[in-house]
Amino acid sequence: MGTVFSFDVRDRPTPAIATALRDAVAWLHHVDRLFSTYRPDSAISRLARGATTLDQVPDLVEHVLDLCAEAETRTRGCFTTHPGGRLDPSGLVKGWAVEEASRILRAGGAVNTYVNGGGDLQLSGEASPGTPWRVGIADPHRPGRLLTTVTGRDLAIATSGTTERGCHITDPRTGTPATGILSATVTGPQLTWADVYATAAIVLGPETHEWIAGIPGYNALTVPTSPGLHFTARCE
Repeated sequence: MGTVFSFDVRDRPTPAIATALRDAVAWLHHVDRLFSTYRPDSAISRLARGATTLDQVPDLVEHVLDLCAEAETRTRGCFTTHPGGRLDPSGLVKGWAVEEASRILRAGGAVNTYVNGGGDLQLSGEASPGTPWRVGIADPHRPGRLLTTVTGRDLAIATSGTTERGCHITDPRTGTPATGILSATVTGPQLTWADVYATAAIVLGPETHEWIAGIPGYNALTVPTSPGLHFTARCE
């Protein structure tokens, strides 16, 4: 999927946890084979160029595309599966895949873990007994510095922005690059939706906070183009 995944398991090692870790890694490779836009033989690449049809690809592809349609509705049209006019559900797939990998670990007995997919994290349990996870959020105005930290248990954190990849997010409503803010970090229980909402936040810009305040369990921090001005969503 064009990025790096990592695991941090804080539970005492057991054979069941070792098996779950192998299963989680195998799951991510399976998702890559189905959905990577970098692989011409992936199901999504073949579907995008018309080399196959929806009824010929695995059911998991249809499931993800259904989630993408729901994402478009939830984000008021600020999320799309066709950036630049080509089928590409990557804006949802990575977070969804990481969240599922976390579930696999938990089902195998690893209850205190995090799974990191390109900087987006699904946190499970806690970092150590009685200590929540603590995650630093990079400051796009000051490379190498932290903007703030997020602490919590059983939490997802996703960040989208232009710092590392430039203006790569397009506003589906206008077809032009979304440049209103530099970055958006969204926290909530599920990485699938935190990742989608973070992408949509880049499109929505200053409208993000009014919108996300109406979504129970999710909060956002956005960094505008002017240094020193940071806006946080209302905490529930």
